[in-house]
Amino acid sequence: MVTVRYPARSGGGPRVPYQAPGAAAVLAAEDARQLGIAADRVRYTFPTHARAGVPAAGGRRPVVLYSPGAKYPRSVGTAQLEQLAGEGYLTVAIDHTHEPAAVEFPGGRVERQVLPTGPDAGRRLIATRVADTRLVLDALETLARGGNPDAEHRALPAGLAPDVSRIGMFGHSAGGFTTAETMVSDARVAAGADLDGSMAYSQSAREFGRAADEGLDQPFLLLSAGNHNAASDPSWQEFLAHQRGPVRTQHLPDGEHFSYTDYQVLLPRLGLAPAAIAPFVGTVDPDRSVTGQRATLGAFFDRYLEPDC
Repeated sequence: MVTVRYPARSGGGPRVPYQAPGAAAVLAAEDARQLGIAADRVRYTFPTHARAGVPAAGGRRPVVLYSPGAKYPRSVGTAQLEQLAGEGYLTVAIDHTHEPAAVEFPGGRVERQVLPTGPDAGRRLIATRVADTRLVLDALETLARGGNPDAEHRALPAGLAPDVSRIGMFGHSAGGFTTAETMVSDARVAAGADLDGSMAYSQSAREFGRAADEGLDQPFLLLSAGNHNAASDPSWQEFLAHQRGPVRTQHLPDGEHFSYTDYQVLLPRLGLAPAAIAPFVGTVDPDRSVTGQRATLGAFFDRYLEPDC
């Protein structure tokens, strides 16, 4: 399941909720449980800035894909994806079905979490994610040729025109790992970014992904937070030793792992004490954090994908 955002013509169309209602109830309850608060304090059906069904603005658009962290929904990258769409990109947020607590499909069908088990669970999880991503890349090529890749052939907004010669990707945590592993096997992704994600199945056993072991020819961005950085992550060290394409690292010292998601701005709005949310998003000012991330990701993809504003 994906969400596509794009530069649109001015006009109407209903505001798109942050999460579809069937999945939102399950996902909000799960987050409330993790935070130790009442479920009714978390609501994820609030409207976003995007509107549904509006015709696309003219021209072919460079594409940016997004993969969330393991067991998290595609919605957690909304703040970054709306910004990139506003800057000229066609963005595609990917749900890796059966990883999050719930994924809702058109018509209201909700698929619940079913995770792989066993000693190779991590490898199977990443392999499935890469397969998901490559399926999306195939669908984008179908759309670029004028076809309709929708599974049930529903009508799509008029004017959607991805430029599949200019595709980037970023992801948080396991989504960053997914980005790198997709790029090592699929040259259609021309630039990528990993937001605080290890590239290892096991750090202690030095069982790294192919991207870390082999490096990439494409440009890559590594963003870290808190105590995690290139100096502390053996898989990143391995990646940097093998990387052939341009590479940049950037660190958010006052942030934490979930600073690179919408939780950076969502958690402070729950009325929790700063000490309760600091382990998730650090002590960095939320607005400064999100603004800086938007600038960094925007500049990176602008450099390598050259959007038409």
